[in-house]
Amino acid sequence: MGDPALSRRGFLAASAAAGVSMTALSGCGGDSDGGSSGTTTIEWWNISTTQPTKDVWAGLAKQFEAQNPRVKIKIVQLENDPYKSKMTALTASGKLPDIFHTWGGGVLKQQIDAGLVEDLTDKSKGWGDGLLSVAREPYLFDEKVYGVPFDIGMIGFWYNKALFKRAGVSEPPTTWSGFLDAVRKLKSAGITPLALAGKEKWPGMYYWAYLAMRTAGIDALRKADEDKDFTGDGFVQAGAHLQDLVDLQPFQKGFLGAAYSSPTGQAAAMGNGKAAMELMGQWAPVVEADAGKGIGADLGFFPFPAVEGGQGALTEVFGGGGGHALRKDAPQAAVDFLKFFASAATDTTLVKKTGVLPVVPAAESALTDPNLSAVQAQLKSATGFQLYLDQAYAPAVGQEVNDSVAGLIAGSKSAQQVAESITKVAKEEQ
Repeated sequence: MGDPALSRRGFLAASAAAGVSMTALSGCGGDSDGGSSGTTTIEWWNISTTQPTKDVWAGLAKQFEAQNPRVKIKIVQLENDPYKSKMTALTASGKLPDIFHTWGGGVLKQQIDAGLVEDLTDKSKGWGDGLLSVAREPYLFDEKVYGVPFDIGMIGFWYNKALFKRAGVSEPPTTWSGFLDAVRKLKSAGITPLALAGKEKWPGMYYWAYLAMRTAGIDALRKADEDKDFTGDGFVQAGAHLQDLVDLQPFQKGFLGAAYSSPTGQAAAMGNGKAAMELMGQWAPVVEADAGKGIGADLGFFPFPAVEGGQGALTEVFGGGGGHALRKDAPQAAVDFLKFFASAATDTTLVKKTGVLPVVPAAESALTDPNLSAVQAQLKSATGFQLYLDQAYAPAVGQEVNDSVAGLIAGSKSAQQVAESITKVAKEEQ
């Protein structure tokens, strides 16, 4: 994909597809069209530039317009990187679209702190509060609602059951020591244990983030961000545990130059049966089948293992999803559209046609893939949820996490240096 956003924020929604021309921010404010009809035009900015999502979302907008004849939805679609750049500029200018895509976390908080985002706490009562709780978390600040999710997911290990069996690994490991033992068994059997896109730094970050959650605990990740200090023992231990894995040389040949979704990249190594595992989100099966051949019934999923003696729990998950927020003082029609988009009927359509996980409980019946059902079950039973670190934290801090962890995996940084580098950038951002 070339960018952390492509996989983490939805392969179908943000893959490398033909670009969409930039559109001026003309309809903000839900202004009348200037005629006597009294029609309200709402601009909806999203990153759904690929099929089938692009046509599905356009169809939903048409359906909403049919139900609300005095409302027109003007769709502005941008690929991931151009979208982020444009939204950064718009945030600085103080003018955001009526409805806009958000991943929540630190970026949304910056927009909230600037007074640019509508408080949806009261406006979403009765329909928004019934959505999957972990899906809502990235958009909650000071117990107030600033976004409505349409997608949620988590990172975990996707594995090849046939390769596990060949190596004598009878069950997916539930502890870190058991995981390292499985890696050793796979190597002894001549099997590449792990596929990794070392060229793109975000996949490596997943390991450190999860290990930090398991050692320091999920609350420590939030406190470290508040205190601007990632040098605590739990964070250094996370790096040390990752170093133990790196020392086993578990990744495919040439992993440092491998991309995520290219024909010779991480997903292809899994999809072609050349590696036993990859640490990736719920979109992984789609990308594995696209970049490689896919391994069908041999594909399984298990959560990131617990670390013995750590503060974290196996039921605390790391991931994220997509949502929509509204600009401050957006018209009621924009709120109505979010309610429509969060309905059971709409979510069922999204699950069936675009492969997202349901955020509306009533849409779960549309989920038929057993692996995605396993991911959904993990999410529903989660006792804690941590947003992707490069979204949860300020942008510069999140980037430093990616860069420093990549340095550790490449052999140029120690566990202590990773913790110190992230802390240094965090303090500079104060």
